[in-house]
Amino acid sequence: MHASQISRRSLLYGSALFAGAAALGGCSSGDSPDAAGSNGPRSEAQGSATEPLPVPGEFQQAPALEGQDLPPVQERLPEQPYVIPHRWVTPGKYGGRLNMNVFTTTGAAGAVSDFEFFYGNSLLRYLNDGQDVGPGLVESWESNDDASEWTFHFRKGLKWSDGEPWTTADVMFWWEEFVLEQKMAVTPPDEARSGNGTLATFTAVDETTLTISFDTPAPLTPDRIAMWVNGPRVGPFWSMPSHYLKQFHPKYNKSVPADWDAVGGLMATRSDWHRNPECPTMTGYRCKSFDNARGVVLERNPYYWCVMPNGDQLPYIDEIQISVVTDDQVGKLQLQQGSVDYCHGPFNRVTLNDVQGLKDAAAKSDTEMILWDSGSGTGSIFFFNYDYIDDDLRELIRTPKFRQAISLAFNREAVRKSVYFNTGEPTTGTLSPKAIEYLVNDTGKDAYTSWRDCYVAYDPEKAKQLLDELKVVDSDGDGLRELPGGKKLRLRIDSQADSSPEHSTKDNQLAADLKAIGLDMRINPIPPQSFDDQWKSGKLMSRSNWEASDGPNLLVNPTWMVPIEPTRWAPLEGQWYQQTGTKTAGTELELDPFERHPPRMEPEREGPIQKIWDLYNASKVEPNEMKRHELVWEMIKIHVSDGPFFMGCVANYPQITVIKNDLRNVPRKENLTLGGFVNTWIHPTPAVYDPECYFWENPDQHA
Repeated sequence: MHASQISRRSLLYGSALFAGAAALGGCSSGDSPDAAGSNGPRSEAQGSATEPLPVPGEFQQAPALEGQDLPPVQERLPEQPYVIPHRWVTPGKYGGRLNMNVFTTTGAAGAVSDFEFFYGNSLLRYLNDGQDVGPGLVESWESNDDASEWTFHFRKGLKWSDGEPWTTADVMFWWEEFVLEQKMAVTPPDEARSGNGTLATFTAVDETTLTISFDTPAPLTPDRIAMWVNGPRVGPFWSMPSHYLKQFHPKYNKSVPADWDAVGGLMATRSDWHRNPECPTMTGYRCKSFDNARGVVLERNPYYWCVMPNGDQLPYIDEIQISVVTDDQVGKLQLQQGSVDYCHGPFNRVTLNDVQGLKDAAAKSDTEMILWDSGSGTGSIFFFNYDYIDDDLRELIRTPKFRQAISLAFNREAVRKSVYFNTGEPTTGTLSPKAIEYLVNDTGKDAYTSWRDCYVAYDPEKAKQLLDELKVVDSDGDGLRELPGGKKLRLRIDSQADSSPEHSTKDNQLAADLKAIGLDMRINPIPPQSFDDQWKSGKLMSRSNWEASDGPNLLVNPTWMVPIEPTRWAPLEGQWYQQTGTKTAGTELELDPFERHPPRMEPEREGPIQKIWDLYNASKVEPNEMKRHELVWEMIKIHVSDGPFFMGCVANYPQITVIKNDLRNVPRKENLTLGGFVNTWIHPTPAVYDPECYFWENPDQHA
């Protein structure tokens, strides 16, 4: 395709934008199964079984595995394989290839969204849109009376994708050689830290039994272990193929280079199954070939430990091709032209703006559009760096009235109309509205609405009044407000240079709204490769190209509500918390917080972060679920009184997935317990719906 053709088609694609709202209104994933353009006959069943299904009496394997000199399928599976529990799935057909693309400006190695399709490395799994926790690599688990010690029984006979046995030694390799030694920039997951800040003790009782012991009760441990897909770059590893990776570790091989554990170095690349065909994995697919500029080809893992209720070993589809696109418009054109079989919209910048173009092209591309709930608590987000390096600006940023003025000056309805086509609900910014703490009773509902509505009103006059009270006024008559004392006040939206139109549209609206009340805010593009390091060291003033949606309960990954790591709104204080219990804690205290390694600072003793930490630490040891909810509601009160610490615009708008009409076992909104829960990476979508069970109705047509 010539560049001129891309340009013209992009313009045509954009010109359909005005019809987006009407098109969205006519789009429903709940259409009749026999409706034109629908994905064939499909199940009306909802949700997933919460108790493990019986193990089939016999097993079947993919014909493509015949003649590969493999053990019989029953010998490649564990004694008790995982049986797919989703009520909407049906037995499928083996074969074919699934073509996908992924938008990335840093090559296939940086396409972390690829991992969100594969749940096979996880010890436990979320079911029913996070309402339940089911088994994974772990077959069963229990705790002592006060939940301070958890025992996990792994499936007997698990094997890595190269056929080598999986054992608890692979958990201990990760824990002892990387977490405790803080190698390869690995930090302890908070689910392995007690309410006292002490790291848990891991013990491999035998090859399939692991105990995790805390010095306090840890009742949320199973819920928290179900988070993420796990593995390189997306959640903790939890286990690593030690039989393969020891050769790249100096403890076991004295000839490895000194920088073996550097970010992007030897161990990081060798332990990444997505880009290293030699690295074993527990996921349904393993890497067949990798090209950073072009993409990755994945092939079935013949030792995958999951089966269908009829005994079919998964996956059904032979190969997945994920091609890199560096221009989102090119990716959308590929989708419209039918060269993409499955597109999870959030990973490819396919948004509600694209609905009309996708509908118009559906006949040609032979595709169907599915809408799942995003579960987002914010939509496109904005937040200041609470730990910004400049003393004067940090003092202002930490003043609640200043952030409240910013929020009140922001015309969210304009963004709701231009970006989200009047879907979702305006919000100051919360965690996901699907969280259990909001749904459990009327007190929870009130906690949610009070947080959602506290500074959501578009009230420029009130914003001006708050700034005047802070003596942030125009003292030199140039129409722009200065800091108290007359120093120029220049605000920045530090945005990644490859930020999507969703975020840039919101950023432009916010900058214009702030100019209207006399605040000078500039948009400052930052190269994505350096953004995180600058943010974590306090050098960036604000961030905008993200969103908050964590759940399904607010304590499993509370990073937006509680600063416990360095990527959200209080990075240096989050880093202080994250280092608690490690050998780094207590070091370099004589240095300026911004000069420490890593940069970190202790919160003000009577400040809001310390108060939130105290409530959070109490919640971690509280065995009573309702009392934990009450502690969350107390944290929310601080976000209302001292916030907003982060600002959203629209909550729970729809997300788009596009699939070929011949693809089966892909759930629709009505099949899902909460209508979908897409945006939060701790509830990994579509991995939670087990894409390994997707199949082609006519696989020979997709070879």
